[in-house]
Amino acid sequence: MIGTKRVRFQPTAEGASVTQLELFFDLVLVFAFTMVTGLVAEEPSAKNMLRALLVLAVMWWLWIAYSWLGNVVRADEGIARIAMFVAMGGGFLAALTIPEAFDDLPGGWFGPLVFAIAYLIVRLVHVGMFWLASAEDSRLRNQVLRWALGSISIGTTLLVIAAMTSGVVQIALWIAAVAGDYLWTLFAGTDWRLNSARHFVERYGLIIIVALGESIVSIGIGVAGLPISWPIVLGSMLGLAISGLLWWAYFDVAALSVEHELVRAEGTRQIKIATGSYTFWHFPMIVGIIALSLGLKKVLYYVGDSSHHTLQDALYGIPLYALYGGVALYLIALVGFKHYATGAVTVPRVVAAAVLLALIPLACALPALASLSLLCVLLIGLIAWETVRFAQPRDEIRHAAAD
Repeated sequence: MIGTKRVRFQPTAEGASVTQLELFFDLVLVFAFTMVTGLVAEEPSAKNMLRALLVLAVMWWLWIAYSWLGNVVRADEGIARIAMFVAMGGGFLAALTIPEAFDDLPGGWFGPLVFAIAYLIVRLVHVGMFWLASAEDSRLRNQVLRWALGSISIGTTLLVIAAMTSGVVQIALWIAAVAGDYLWTLFAGTDWRLNSARHFVERYGLIIIVALGESIVSIGIGVAGLPISWPIVLGSMLGLAISGLLWWAYFDVAALSVEHELVRAEGTRQIKIATGSYTFWHFPMIVGIIALSLGLKKVLYYVGDSSHHTLQDALYGIPLYALYGGVALYLIALVGFKHYATGAVTVPRVVAAAVLLALIPLACALPALASLSLLCVLLIGLIAWETVRFAQPRDEIRHAAAD
């Protein structure tokens, strides 16, 4: 064990599964995703889209930090359990403050600073836990120290400074904080530890499900309080089908292919796959799903609220770009996710993403429900083509996983 007598850590064993406490921790991200979607839905503008992207990047970095920690020590044992609850508190406070992360609302505490300090607390708890957990592993401790010196000083410090500014300067500081944190992590070294490939893969698969759950929640929010009708039923089923097809695109083959590579890899190669395919390439997947959530929310509002819209009204502007662009981004991220680990490029998905972007002008001229239907049909065509065209390798990968 790692420092059992002093801090009562229990290392994560090879083949371990995600703990119940980690699933509980993810509820903070569920709420954060909802708040990010709401931030743009209230006022769909380019400025708010950029703000939402930056907030999402910060909350993602909060989550991935604990995905790595939970792979070194069990999250539900000893002092790690207390640390997880403290981190949940800080993360939840940050999520609560998302509407005020850039502009303070009248009354109460100063929102931007509360967000920055809450985030700082979560990051400090994470670094402290990793420092203690690496007491008997000098290489890991040096990695933690090397990473923390840059990550904490760049990411969190700039966010605190940004809280005291506004306008272009504030946005620039946020961008610098996010970019600096990500780049520092990319070049800070590969001496991290991965105790359980199974735990790691499961952890990231579950966060994809959490994000897809937000897309389903957005459907419900879009028609909340409206009487049920056939447009609402049809729009809801189309939205659910799109979310299900995105689930299929990830879990049917892509996730299994990368998992096999991660399990087979050793040493630095394994850490690079974990960092590249999961920590970095999963972020644009999450962004794509949250963008889709915004589009679905607006479509359902269009088709359900007859007092403000008719069924002939077209979805346009940022909500439509989010609907189609979000799915295109998700598909491209899936291609990158798989390519980084296996070297293979899934060409049909690249083509599908390009077709989606090319169809945006047409979708702007169609009724909102028709645009949603077109998106669903294209995804059905992609999944059907892949299932039939690559039947044999798909079968081999899935049976290999079963064996």
